[in-house]
Amino acid sequence: MHLTSVDTATSNTRWRPAHPPIFESDSPYAAMKDSLERRIRGMHALWLEALSTMGPEHVNHQERPGVLPIAFSVNHQVRIEDASLVLLAGEPLLWNTEGWNQRAQVAVDDLGRDTTVSEMERQRIGNYEAFCDYARRVYTRTEAWLFGLDPGRLADVLFRGSYPEFLQNAYIHRVVRDETVQLSDAVECWIYQHGIRHLGEIEHARALVGLGGLTS
Repeated sequence: MHLTSVDTATSNTRWRPAHPPIFESDSPYAAMKDSLERRIRGMHALWLEALSTMGPEHVNHQERPGVLPIAFSVNHQVRIEDASLVLLAGEPLLWNTEGWNQRAQVAVDDLGRDTTVSEMERQRIGNYEAFCDYARRVYTRTEAWLFGLDPGRLADVLFRGSYPEFLQNAYIHRVVRDETVQLSDAVECWIYQHGIRHLGEIEHARALVGLGGLTS
């Protein structure tokens, strides 16, 4: 098993993760899998840097009424990735099975996918250290699953070939062809693209609390 970004992306390595060697395979999806692995590890490395260089005073700060605190984006990204592994890999939801909801003390115990700004502007993370531990567990699990995935599985069609109602307004709807969701689409959109999009929010919000950006 290759070491994950949680193990290799640290302040000592300037938050650069070590990528696994290219997996030798005859599958036409091998190069796609390698690309997804590297991009997801890079995205996780940025999240690890962001989480490690913020404190509860930063993530729980609300600029003004009607503006979401950083705590919203942090809670939302990690928990959506956790939930994605339920659909992609049949894994149990870590948030519920290991008691992270009690340990992290999140004020609004919700993923924030279908809630309003007025509801989620109340989001706060009571035990930030515990939440960061949870995030590391989620990232480690995602990378371990993808590392062990047969490249050919990326062509698998999800939801029996139909497009589910709950994804009608999701970003993935703009990506798939003929409303057919392949595993590769789901990994790209639900994990990588979703994580990158919310990193943009984090970088902007960090400036509002006196912190710098993450990349040039």
